[in-house]
Amino acid sequence: MKKIWWKILCVVLLFYTIIGGLLVKIPNLPVLGETIRNLFFHVGMWAVMMTLFTCSVVQSIRYLSKMNIRYDIYAHNYASTGILFGLIGYATGALWMNYTWADPNAPSYSFSTVARDPKLIGTAIALLIYFAYFILRQSIPDIDKRAKISAVYNIFAFAMLFPTIMIIPRILPSLHPGQEGNPALNFKDVDSTMRLIEYPAFVGWTLLGVWIATLKIRINLIKEKHFIK
Repeated sequence: MKKIWWKILCVVLLFYTIIGGLLVKIPNLPVLGETIRNLFFHVGMWAVMMTLFTCSVVQSIRYLSKMNIRYDIYAHNYASTGILFGLIGYATGALWMNYTWADPNAPSYSFSTVARDPKLIGTAIALLIYFAYFILRQSIPDIDKRAKISAVYNIFAFAMLFPTIMIIPRILPSLHPGQEGNPALNFKDVDSTMRLIEYPAFVGWTLLGVWIATLKIRINLIKEKHFIK
């Protein structure tokens, strides 16, 4: 029980998020309407992505410190799972955009306007930087050299996250609400009832991301057991 309590908590929180997210009373806001329920899912994906990328860079630093291939495996799998949730976050955001920002009477104009949104561009750049991390790994056959170069690049990729998705987009005009601070965590922007779902949702999705990453790590540790000290 001591080893699986957080998995049980993950399942409970996700059931709570899905059921509560669909049934909770929400404020009747113009444009957003019922689509604001996507907040519990869309923003949660970014929370998972940032958590996993943070875990990944910590493991890369540990690898450079101890030169144990185990930490490279940790870093790689945390990053790959973070990319997965980043793509899901992008997909849920695109779905949300289709019902809020898009104008069905002028689809071409709507698409060009949305495509220029700084936060969308910044997030796309951040994800592409991490995609390059995986391409780099695949291009280096030597396992030790691959681990060293990947660790250094991973630190660079993590450093680029903050200017691309947090700093620069908040300086420029954006379709996203809450130019100052984080709109998903701003107490003035989110109804108090919604916060009862929002924060448990963030925790639940994050635990799910860590759960998936740990499963991938265990599989890769078995595959690479001959190289692990």
